Amino acid sequence: MADLDEAIRRKIQIGIRIASEESPKFDFYTSRLGIGYKDIVNFYNESIKTNPKFELKMLHFFINTGVSDSAYYWNELAKCVTVYCELKKHCPTLDSLNIGGGLPIKNSLSFNYDYEYMIEEIISQIKSRCDEMNTKEPNLFTEFGSFTVGESGAAIYQVVDQKRQNDRERWNMIDSSFMTTLPDAWAINKKFIMLAINNWEKEYERVLLGGVTCDSDDFYNSEEGSNAIYLPRYNKDVPQYIGFFHTGAYQESLAGYGGIQHCLTPAPKHIVLSHNDHGEIKSKLFAKEQDYKSMLEILGY
Repeated sequence: MADLDEAIRRKIQIGIRIASEESPKFDFYTSRLGIGYKDIVNFYNESIKTNPKFELKMLHFFINTGVSDSAYYWNELAKCVTVYCELKKHCPTLDSLNIGGGLPIKNSLSFNYDYEYMIEEIISQIKSRCDEMNTKEPNLFTEFGSFTVGESGAAIYQVVDQKRQNDRERWNMIDSSFMTTLPDAWAINKKFIMLAINNWEKEYERVLLGGVTCDSDDFYNSEEGSNAIYLPRYNKDVPQYIGFFHTGAYQESLAGYGGIQHCLTPAPKHIVLSHNDHGEIKSKLFAKEQDYKSMLEILGY
C-alpha cells in the first residue's frame, strides 16, 4: 500500500481483493492475490481510512476454479458477503462487489450447466445475507472473459496420415501442432468440443491425435467426459477434417502479434542481434510493444 501511496498524487477510488481459500484439490491452500478474510477490516482501518488519497469502492471476490454449484463455492461466497457487510459498517463509500472466476463454457456435447439458476442463486444469497446483517445490497460486477468470447473461436485441422504404433494405438497425424495452435490443450490439459467435419456416415475407430512436431507432448488423446477419441476410420484416399470448437480466448481478442496479452501484460520486445567480421554486435528492433492507445483503439475507444 505504501508503494501505491507514493505513486499517486490525487484522490482515487480503489478496491480490495479477497485472498480466497482454494478448493481441496488445488495445488495451494490460499491464493497469493489479495488479503485474507480476517485481515480486511483491519487493513482498511489502518491503511485506507486515514489516507485522504484513497476511497474504497469495491470488494473483489475471485474463485480460480470458477462459478460452480458446489458446497465449496457457496461457502466461499457466504464468507465474502459477510466480510462485505462487516466492512461496509466501517466504510460507507463501499458499494460494489466484483464476482470473478468465470462461468464455464460448453466444452463437450454432453455439457449441462444451468446458468439461470446459478445467477439467480448467487444474487439471492447475496441479498439474503445482506438482509440478515442489515446492509444495503452491493452493485454487482463480473469479469467472465472466457465465457464472453469462448464461442468466437474454432480450429480446423486435416488428418494427413495415420501411424499404427502397436496393436492398440492408432495415431492420426494432423497438419499442425497443438502446442502452437491449441496451447491450452497442451499447457493446462483443457478439453474442447471436437467433431469430425466430414465422413460422418463412415465406420468409426478409436484414435490418438498427434501434432506434426517432434515433441512428445504434442498430442490430444481424450474428450471431456471420455477417455478416448473416436473419428471416422482413416482412408488415405479420402481427406479427413476435424474441428475444435469454443477455443476463443479473451487475451487474443486484444493482442495480435506483439500486442498486450493476458491482464494487459505486453508481449516482450523482439530484438535481432547480429555481429560483423570485427565482432561488433548490433541490435535492431524487430517488433515493439503494443501501447495502451492502440489497445483501446482495437476495443473501439
